[in-house]
Amino acid sequence: MANTQTKSLSQAEANLRRQRIISLVLRYTVLIVVGVIMLYPLVWMVGATFKNNNEIFTSMNPIPFNPTLDGYKAAMENYGGAINIWKAMLNTYSYVIPEVIFTIISSVLTAYGFGRFKFKGHDLLFSAMMAMLFLPQVVLNVPQYIMFNNFGWIGSRLYLPLVVPTLFATETYFIFMLIQFLRNVPKDLEEAASIDGCNVMQTLIQIIVPMLMPAIVSCALFKFMWSSNDFMGPLLYVNTPAKYPATIFVKLSMDSDAGFNWNKILALSLISILPSIIVFFAAQNQFVEGISAGGVKG
Repeated sequence: MANTQTKSLSQAEANLRRQRIISLVLRYTVLIVVGVIMLYPLVWMVGATFKNNNEIFTSMNPIPFNPTLDGYKAAMENYGGAINIWKAMLNTYSYVIPEVIFTIISSVLTAYGFGRFKFKGHDLLFSAMMAMLFLPQVVLNVPQYIMFNNFGWIGSRLYLPLVVPTLFATETYFIFMLIQFLRNVPKDLEEAASIDGCNVMQTLIQIIVPMLMPAIVSCALFKFMWSSNDFMGPLLYVNTPAKYPATIFVKLSMDSDAGFNWNKILALSLISILPSIIVFFAAQNQFVEGISAGGVKG
């Protein structure tokens, strides 16, 4: 009887172990397949920068059969003598970095105000702010252009129409995300800081901001990528070729009348997205932590 029970337990353990192995294999198989599908376009683009037009359109193999550096050589050329890809990249991050910094500062302040203080009109203002999530940017383009034109900011060397709005917490999604994260920060910490003599700003900087760091990093990465890839904003407000960012420079490199070399366009695209890739991988741990915490908590 004891032997029978022992055999049954051993068989059950073996079946359970087999099920776990099968589940693990299936899970990783699906992850590998999805990963390959997601990464293939990027890998193909990198390989295509070393191909000529004929090979680009006749082969799905990301590895070039006849590698050439013509695409990168053409990518380094000036456009009209006023700008090249490196100048365009410098232009891009001369307003992207201030946008990220000002967006984070304004969003943290606004989220702290809505998340920790009750004031007259709090619920109404919060509802109005959340309603802005559903307002498409295309609806705002015309009134914003008229307003900035009246201010004399169109064509500003400091990219004022792009940078100044970020001082006023215009990214509602970030505010909502930070508020959700803030709700999981114990108020006891702030009360203890208040007892120790900290004022509101000291409490925010020394207590709240370190606790919100994963969410702040996530917001900063989102803003960095969105601003770096923005095409419509610079197209509307930048009218000097020497001040064009990388997004417009890549578009200008496409000559639809005379045709163009795709290896050049792909090389320009790869160069323009490299900073975003590097920044993402450098901060991916906090990014994943911030996204998962913001999605599970609250």
